[in-house]
Amino acid sequence: VAFVLIDWRAEGGTLRRALPIAAVPIASGAAAEVLKILIRRERPDQPEVTALLDALDRYLGELYAPEDNHILDVQALLAPEVEFLVACRDGRVVGCGATRRMPAEPASGDEPYGEIKRMYVDPAHRGQRIAEQLLQALEHGLHSQGVRQARLETGRDQVQAVRLYERCGYAACGAFAGYPDNGLSLFMHKRLG
Repeated sequence: VAFVLIDWRAEGGTLRRALPIAAVPIASGAAAEVLKILIRRERPDQPEVTALLDALDRYLGELYAPEDNHILDVQALLAPEVEFLVACRDGRVVGCGATRRMPAEPASGDEPYGEIKRMYVDPAHRGQRIAEQLLQALEHGLHSQGVRQARLETGRDQVQAVRLYERCGYAACGAFAGYPDNGLSLFMHKRLG
């Protein structure tokens, strides 16, 4: 199994179930490193996670003006319609991502969707398919909740992110969720399952 999604519940922080969500054939060498990644649900207000989110915010702040960053803060990431996942290597949080379940709107073909948010992998751990695994886990979570489409807004200057999303089957679409179509944002979507 390439990664396991651990479902932590708030009641006392006890582990309720571990669910394998994808199998990837592993040969040897660099590909075998994928097995060392654990993806799990986590509260975004944990110190190790907030440090990663702060690094993402600094990176985005170098690329775009504050009014052009559409960031969910930690409080918003705690909302019940948000699922927040982290990727861990050797017990250390090295990546994160979230989905926010959204209601139907004309831009989504009048069907509910999940918005991908806060995708980030520590630069020291890039190039190991961690972001791809996080994205697959987020998509799986949406699909298991009956959500059949994922949408995202990313910045045109985030070339690596755009390549990731294209490689994972996302295609360009129009603006949604009230985001301004300001020429800096790219909007993408994907049918799930």
